Parts: sequence; C-alpha cells; structure tokens
Amino acid sequence: MRDLVRMLFSIVNIDRFVSSRLLISNLARKVRADRLTYLSHKKIYRLETALHDLNRDRVPGGFVEFGVALGGSGILIAKSATDAGRPFHGFDVFGMIPPPTSQKDDAKSKERYKIISQGQSKGIGGDAYYGYVEDLYGQVCKTFERYGVGCSPERVILHKGLFEETWPHVTTGPIAFAHIDCDWYDPVKYCLEALDPLLSPQGQILLDDYNDYGGCRAATDEFVAARPNYRFEDGVNPLLIKLS
Repeated sequence: MRDLVRMLFSIVNIDRFVSSRLLISNLARKVRADRLTYLSHKKIYRLETALHDLNRDRVPGGFVEFGVALGGSGILIAKSATDAGRPFHGFDVFGMIPPPTSQKDDAKSKERYKIISQGQSKGIGGDAYYGYVEDLYGQVCKTFERYGVGCSPERVILHKGLFEETWPHVTTGPIAFAHIDCDWYDPVKYCLEALDPLLSPQGQILLDDYNDYGGCRAATDEFVAARPNYRFEDGVNPLLIKLS
C-alpha cells in the first residue's frame, strides 16, 4: 500500500496531503497525541517510509537512534525493528543535552542552547521540557513498555550517556538504519563517522536537524563530500543512502 501511495505522489503534490495526518501510521498518530515527539507529520512519514523500504528489501542489520529524547520516534523505530526480527539501540544522555561547542555551530544553535540551559525551554503542548525531567531514562523505559516495545538485552536496548562514552562499548553488529537527532556539529559528526563502517550497503541514515541547525548541516555536508559511496536525498529530514 505504501508503495502505491508513493506512485500516486509522482502525479499528485505530496505537500497537500502529508500535513493532514493521513499518511502516517496509527501508532505514529498516537505517539504524537501523547506528546512524545517533536517530529512533524512530514518527518514521520519519511521516517516510516525508510523503515518500510528497508524491511521490504531485507537490508541486513539493526536499527539505531542517536537522540531518543521522550522516545516517540524511538518507539516507531523499535516497533519496526522488532517486528522484522531486528534489534534496536537507542542512545541519549537522558538529561540536559551538551552545549554546541564547535565554531561550525551557528548562532541559532547557541541561542537555542542558551534558552535550554537557563531553564526557559518549553515542552510539547505545555509539558515540561524533557531535558528538565529528573529521571528521563526511567520515564522513557516505562513509555517503551507501555507501547509494547519494552527494553530487553536482545531486542530493545537504551544506552544512557554521551555518545562517545557509550558507543565504543556497544556491539550492534551491522546496521541498516540510523536516525540522527542530536542537533550540533560535534555529535552529528561523531555519529556519522561511527556509523560508516557498520552501515550495510543500501542502509539509510535519516538526519532530523539538517535544515534546522548549521552544525548538523556542516557535519553532514563534510561527511558526504568525503564519501562518494553515499547518495544524499534532500527533504525536510534528508536521507543518506550507502551505495556500497
């Protein structure tokens, strides 16, 4: 059905329909209704389409997410992974995010972090900002459990800490899909370089912040420029596809 819808979009303008919520899954609608993700309908549609394509084409490997936050997109990825017999790994500090420290992070990034660090950031729908939650890790684990993708050592694993401190100690095996949602230049650069040797041919990396923060854009552009075996597919949340 999803493939048929995509064929129709080659004839009809997608922008007229995505914002109407008609194209995302019921699970995604519930995640949004429960205020568990900042992702727009368009971003979710692209996320779910990528997961569908990878499972349809049986690209080998697990699914991972860098930047779990409240767990909304992670739940969608974990459900798709476990339904296909794949593991899911989620990485996050589960607390206050680190500041943007690179000269390649733009003024918008630094202003955003200033608001967060001063305790002035607002959460979704009037909720508290997730970075201020005292036990975010415990809350997210309970949320995953409530959505039927409870944490377990073999299926769904959440790793708490800075990426550079947790990733080197985790054995993921090959990776088919990664969602990078970590805003600033240094973490995005780290994630891309860490994923590269493990990403399967035809594997995909989805970049949430490419069009939002200059550091994410700079890190991505540098990565692609140095690797001709990746194809960049633009969009509201661009995709990198590993060709070989």
